[in-house]
This record gives sequence, structure tokens and C-alpha cells, in this order.
Amino acid sequence: MFKDLFTKKKKYASVPSDKAKKDVPEGIMTKCPSCKKIIVTKELHKNLHVCTHCDYHFQMNAHERLKSLFDEHSFTEYDNEMVSENPLDFPGYLEKLEKDRKKSGLNEAVVTGEGTIDGYRTAIAIMDASFRMGSMGSVVGEKITRAIEKAKEAHIPFIIFTASGGARMQEGILSLMQMAKTSSALKLFSDEGGLIISVMTHPTTGGVSASFASLGDYNFAEPGALIGFAGRRIIEQTIREDLPEDFQTAEFLLKHGQLDAVIHRQELKNSLAVILDIHRYGGAAKW
Repeated sequence: MFKDLFTKKKKYASVPSDKAKKDVPEGIMTKCPSCKKIIVTKELHKNLHVCTHCDYHFQMNAHERLKSLFDEHSFTEYDNEMVSENPLDFPGYLEKLEKDRKKSGLNEAVVTGEGTIDGYRTAIAIMDASFRMGSMGSVVGEKITRAIEKAKEAHIPFIIFTASGGARMQEGILSLMQMAKTSSALKLFSDEGGLIISVMTHPTTGGVSASFASLGDYNFAEPGALIGFAGRRIIEQTIREDLPEDFQTAEFLLKHGQLDAVIHRQELKNSLAVILDIHRYGGAAKW
């Protein structure tokens, strides 16, 4: 009996060979960071980058977002040629910008333009976290401000999707000035009766959350989005208290009256169309 105990070989799962690993195309499967389940990447894209198991909302880039919202061939981009300079001669900044351009396919961290959503004409700004973590520099603020002004001239609504780590440190005070510039543009637009819809996605933090992201006539967010100004640990260290588990989530903000709704991504286009219809925007309609 004891002889058998020490001589029996245990069976282990075989480890795939390097050749077998190479046979599986890279990127064909995606692991959900929330439920840890594996999803076929193609199916994830079809589902608007929402986990088919737990409804976790993956980040979308700006062009994926545009495709999910706008009527086909209706979008016209504004100011695509604008690029950031290095006003403070920050070491390595231009090299990092060039690296992000190649990685993201964008010139900056926001795409602006206009098109139609279910036939309703609207101007839009969509921030993209794949470019400098969606940080707000001079060009981001300028592009958003110009989009607001064009919406004002055309008498059409303005929709903004935010995704940002905050102000861009490499541009210092010039970055922080964008908070005031964009907020002023929104105030002038609002004073003339313009409709502003803000949709906060994961993450919306820092100076972006403290300025144009929170100034909509309607303030929405996607499920689970991180929304806040200072980081959780900084706040806890400052007030010397533990914060709730769901602190700074979209659901927490909704519960405390800081959002109008948390909208699932698959319901977002229809929800925006309903609001545009309520406010009677469409085609060449004027307010």
C-alpha cells in the first residue's frame, strides 16, 4: 500500500507548446476585468464593448463612440488638424504626444464635429482616454470651445462625452485655464437657449469633472464610471475617514443627486434621440 502511495504518478494538465500559443491569433479573446470571464473580442465589439456576462462597460475610443451614436455618413469633424505645442518646454512632451498620435490614430484627446442622431442634428465633443489619458490641454479646451461656439451659431444642441484623468500637467496653468474658457462658452451658449447634454464615462476626474463635464442641462453617466475631482486616497487622508465602497462611482453620484441618470450604453442612442425630440431639434430647426 505504502509502495503504491509513493510510486503513483500524479496527472497534471499539459502546458500548451509555444507553437500552440502562436496558433491562437493575438487579441482574439478579451478578459473582463470585472467578472474575469473570457469573451470573444469580436462579440465584445458587437455588444458595444459591454461584457456579455456582467455588463461591465469597457472604454470606447472616440471613433467607436461616433459609430455607435451617429447616423451613417452623417458626421463631419471639426478642427482635426489642431495639435499641441510645448509652451513650457516640458522635457519629452512632444515625443510623448507623437507616440500617442501613432498609438491612438488621433491628433489630440478629443474629437469634435457635428452630425445627426436619428435625424436630429447636433454638435458633439468626444474625449478619448487612449490619448494622454484624455488629459485636458490647450488644444482640448480650444477644440471643445470652438465646437460649443459652432453649435451656438448653428442653433443646434451640444453633446459632450467625457473621459479624462484631469488637466495636463505638461502645460501647467495653460491647461487649468481651459476650465474657465470652456465653462464660459457653455454659459454663453446656455444663455441663448442652447441645449447641453453631458455624458460622463470612465474615468471623468480632475479639472474636467470640475468644469464642462458637470455643466449640462442633462448630466448622465455610464454604469460604473469613476467620477470625481481628487483621488480617493487623498480625500481619505485629508478627512481621516474611510469612504463608502462605491464612492465616486456613477451610481453613488446618482444616489446623491449629482446626476440625472445612469444610462446603459445600449440604451444611450435612443435616450439621446428622445431628449432631442422633446426639445424639438431636427434638421434646420431653430430655437
